[in-house]
Amino acid sequence: MATLTGTRAASTYPVSGAARKGVLQVAYGTYTFATAASANDVVEFCKVPAGATVIGGFYQGADIDTGTETFDFDIGWASNGTDAADPDGFGNFGVQDGDVVAQFRPVAGIYYPFINIIQDSGFKTFAAETTITGTVVAAANAGGTGTVKVVVYYVM
Repeated sequence: MATLTGTRAASTYPVSGAARKGVLQVAYGTYTFATAASANDVVEFCKVPAGATVIGGFYQGADIDTGTETFDFDIGWASNGTDAADPDGFGNFGVQDGDVVAQFRPVAGIYYPFINIIQDSGFKTFAAETTITGTVVAAANAGGTGTVKVVVYYVM
């Protein structure tokens, strides 16, 4: 297991300042798998400030796996000292085939809107600054390289 940190999740990268209450804000991050990731690797994408209420977002990227797909990648958050970690809090997406879906996604790749806690319980408010993460549940069968992105919509 390795922790892989994207630029916007680095300790030296500033977290977005708070806007007026109710103003939509966005945090985002990317990570490029130059080599295939291993099961249990964690990617740190970006951070949201203390008091952020996540109201939506998405995970998008290249077709990471080819052939008989096995790549399984979940999106959630790390523990922040107050809120417990939930590695699939925004999405337990299962195996991602990256195949074209002509009516929705006319090119090969990955696109998943945030679900899980947002669909089941409503929105997620964080008590402290929080890192948004992705966790490799199962490694890619073939290929395994490419760029993935996370976009997080939140209000204060």
